[in-house]
Amino acid sequence: STSCATRATACGMTHADPDAPPLDGAYAWTRLGLSLAVALIGNAGMWAVILLLPDLQAEFGGDRAAASLPYTTTMLGFALGNFVIGRWIDRYGAGPALCISGLALGAAYLAAAAAPSILWLSAVQAVIGFATAASFAPLVADVSHWFRARRGLAVAAAASGNYLAGAVWPLILAPIAAQADWRAAYWALAAASALVMAPLALTLRRKAPEAHLAAADAAAASAARDAGFGPRALIALLGVAGIGCCVAMSMPQVHIVAMCVDLGYGAAAGAQMLSLMLAAGVVSRLISGWLADRLGGVVTLLIGSSLQGLALALYLPFDGLTSLYLVSFVFGLSQGGIVPSYAVIVREYLPARQAGALTGFVIMTTILGMAFGGWISGWLYDLTGSYAAALINGIAFNALNVAVMLLILLRASSRPPAGAAPA
Repeated sequence: STSCATRATACGMTHADPDAPPLDGAYAWTRLGLSLAVALIGNAGMWAVILLLPDLQAEFGGDRAAASLPYTTTMLGFALGNFVIGRWIDRYGAGPALCISGLALGAAYLAAAAAPSILWLSAVQAVIGFATAASFAPLVADVSHWFRARRGLAVAAAASGNYLAGAVWPLILAPIAAQADWRAAYWALAAASALVMAPLALTLRRKAPEAHLAAADAAAASAARDAGFGPRALIALLGVAGIGCCVAMSMPQVHIVAMCVDLGYGAAAGAQMLSLMLAAGVVSRLISGWLADRLGGVVTLLIGSSLQGLALALYLPFDGLTSLYLVSFVFGLSQGGIVPSYAVIVREYLPARQAGALTGFVIMTTILGMAFGGWISGWLYDLTGSYAAALINGIAFNALNVAVMLLILLRASSRPPAGAAPA
């Protein structure tokens, strides 16, 4: 739209650069580092509301499902933002979208800090989720345009910004919330977003060269024909798989702090477990990216999803403090590489010029799975008085993801996707 174009110009949009540096070169790695720094700040909002869940329930009252509502609306906004902002990045580039996102986050965090009710906070968190999305799938799609030989590793590294934010920000925000209150944590996030993230985004104004996009489109079309899938069928299958894996993933990520409070270990222990889980997820994402460059995205995703189901089952028999630390670490190592693998699959089989929108759509379905999983886990807890039923529900949805990946793998040809070395 005209207004979007005006805002993009204000934030420093530039046209495609015919003299852009080569793929996998020094500029590509520098850009990846800058993208990771932006993502570290931009992804903070979705983790803050998890950390503050017990405080929100204490202040506003209600049951665990009601206290989980701000997280659910965050994820709904995040889901929509991944798709919509992905389309904007395809058209205008990463710099403008991320600049606007940082400014919007600053304003939204201030509104959240002034929330008089759980419904107000839930509405504002939807806006926070939408703006946060610019730092996830759209940013990952942009990074993928600058790599070919190391695309899987680069995509995984960019996606790790989400988990790094989850590992770092709880450690920063927990002392602030303990010494002041949860509203002070939002003030800190507002300052970081508007004063650091928005200016930093201006370093990402350069767009990917058209020649590289054309070559990537041709390679993806060939890989799709070899695999025997049309674009719509593949996107639909990836969407179903995304919901399945992330309903399972959401249970520990959303409720680990509340679980620790229920068991008498306190919110601080839960925050540490969440940070440990997400830090392990960063390691998992980097390993998965390395694997994706060699085995392709489908096989890598299948491995991660299978391990996630096994790790999720470990929460059922173990609820001691030390055991929960260990299981959270194992869970993080198991599931971290799943979501970035979807971005790799999109780039292997689908048009590069639509990478932002298509990656955003698939990631949108994973976030919908997270939102639904976070809510239904709270509902099952209220219904049964424990998290056992929520864990079993997550394992069942994870099996759906494994089934879809097996279907894609069996339908695909024995030749590895374009860009992947023979296994």
